[in-house]
Amino acid sequence: MITGLGLGPGDPELLTLKAVRLLQEADCVYIPGGLARRLVEPYCDPIELSFPMSHDEEMIRNQIIQNAEIIAKDARERDVVFGIIGDPNIFSTFSRLAVIMQENHPEITIRTIPGISSITALMSETGLPITGGFCVTDGSGIRSQIRMKVRKPREIAESLREDGYSRFALVERMYMEGMQVLHGDEIPEESSYFSLLYAERDV
Repeated sequence: MITGLGLGPGDPELLTLKAVRLLQEADCVYIPGGLARRLVEPYCDPIELSFPMSHDEEMIRNQIIQNAEIIAKDARERDVVFGIIGDPNIFSTFSRLAVIMQENHPEITIRTIPGISSITALMSETGLPITGGFCVTDGSGIRSQIRMKVRKPREIAESLREDGYSRFALVERMYMEGMQVLHGDEIPEESSYFSLLYAERDV
């Protein structure tokens, strides 16, 4: 198994308790560069892999394929952690690695553990809280959105379909008692105040 583990925005004190435990318990910890090393070394002896910063997509993909083969040798039989600055699901090297792992090594279980992202850390550092809808982009087209405090998720999903959204997931009472993760046709008419709806479309 391989776990994509969020290490937070760079402050060692912003690692979660769960991140520290998983780093200590892992059979093997990989990291994508020196920034992550400083965060994980108090808890383990990491293996650093090269992930080039480049606009050459072919070179990047080839390097990720090579790294996936290295990680797969351990992940088939051992608990492997891949530590990543920020969150492993938000503009993350791990997301690209996971796609290739699924393509080439579907037998290996992949999961992610969230970390504090630069998006939420930004608001703390600027002192400017978000109090309404907002957009985050890397400059590419807007492909997805998240709706919070969703009480009528099916109604909202149907409305979003008219704008080209076709993939939906609802998480109700996340990390609380009674948590549910629902997809597509499973999405109910009504849900808890503590619900988030994810919607995605092709761009």
